[in-house]
Amino acid sequence: MQKDYPYALIQFYATAPYACSYLPDRSARSQVATPGHLIDTTLYSELVRRGFRRSGVFTYRPHCDDCNACVPVRIPVGRFTPARSQRRAWAQHEGLLAFEHPLIFSEEHYALYQRYQAARHPGGGMDLDNREQYTHFLLQSHVETRLVEFREGDTLRMVSVIDRLDDGLSSVYTFYDPDVPRAAYGTYGILWQIETCRRLGLPHLYLGYWIEESPKMAYKIRFRPLERYRNGEWVTLETAPGAA
Repeated sequence: MQKDYPYALIQFYATAPYACSYLPDRSARSQVATPGHLIDTTLYSELVRRGFRRSGVFTYRPHCDDCNACVPVRIPVGRFTPARSQRRAWAQHEGLLAFEHPLIFSEEHYALYQRYQAARHPGGGMDLDNREQYTHFLLQSHVETRLVEFREGDTLRMVSVIDRLDDGLSSVYTFYDPDVPRAAYGTYGILWQIETCRRLGLPHLYLGYWIEESPKMAYKIRFRPLERYRNGEWVTLETAPGAA
């Protein structure tokens, strides 16, 4: 009862339908938790355990009328074993140096973000984000958040925005240099977050939503074991198409 008390203060509303960002020709809706100023790290941790996520200061979860394709997933850090390709990615980029920074705007970070969006997600809308949209998306937070940049010498290669929860880390967003041949920055970034969870004694790395039909989400299923949230509980995701 005491654990649920702060959660009981939160109200929820459903948005109007909007175009789905991941599945063509489908509409989506979200359930948004308010008021945002009450959602601190402790309460946000509870919301994430119930399938929520945040974008800037907005905490939400999918609330679509006729679709349940978005599946909250997390990695149980203690049971994770890297696949051979993941071990190669770790060795390939082990020379990267990580630096933690506050959530402040950097022209260097923003330029890398623009290059990443233009190369990896052209036409998705985010490739047109201006400085204000970028700031609202990644640099505003009511919870404990860290911005980590990864450098190869003096060259910026990757930036990750990560939330610290009571029981883990939540991977908010990562963008990286799209022009380095055969690089595996995205895989390395998740492995780095898993190792950070282990170092901090945190049992879970939350990866947001996995959508089986979306090729953009396929990378998440490659981290095994993976747990999914459905019907109020976290269970191991047993079937994993394409999880080599």
